[in-house]
Amino acid sequence: MYLVYDLEMMSGKIASLHIHPAEPGTPLSSVNSFEVVVNKGIKSNGRMFNRTSKRTGEPTKRQVSLIEREQLTEHALALGHHGFSPGDARSNIETKGICLIDLVDQRVKVGKSILFFYELRTPCQKMDDLALGLRKRMENGCQGVMAQVLKSGKISLGDEITPLP
Repeated sequence: MYLVYDLEMMSGKIASLHIHPAEPGTPLSSVNSFEVVVNKGIKSNGRMFNRTSKRTGEPTKRQVSLIEREQLTEHALALGHHGFSPGDARSNIETKGICLIDLVDQRVKVGKSILFFYELRTPCQKMDDLALGLRKRMENGCQGVMAQVLKSGKISLGDEITPLP
């Protein structure tokens, strides 16, 4: 059974923030805030910042990943897991109180920045390393979203997440 969100939820909050380490595959670091830069991503995100497409040489849209804490809690319960710690799912931003999937193809104010939620996140093998079956559960709208930075700004714990018209 999948979590049902109140369709009236039009804003949420940032529950936790994470940056990728220099060494691939190692745990993400939790932070209280970070700066995002237009078409480059999270400034302090080391190897993930200012990435370009190998095919086109243009900046990649894959700049910020987001997932809902409520969704992670539901996955843990369904899999008989004790619960995932912030950052375990390897998303830069974990949210609460908002359905991210409903905001795909929209501009969203996140803290002082504006992000474009352009597609669903693709769960990787590392999800099954956390809990066998998690990757499968994260498919079909239960895995968070990917975003591109449209307006630079600071994002902090507790900041509002609000869709823009």
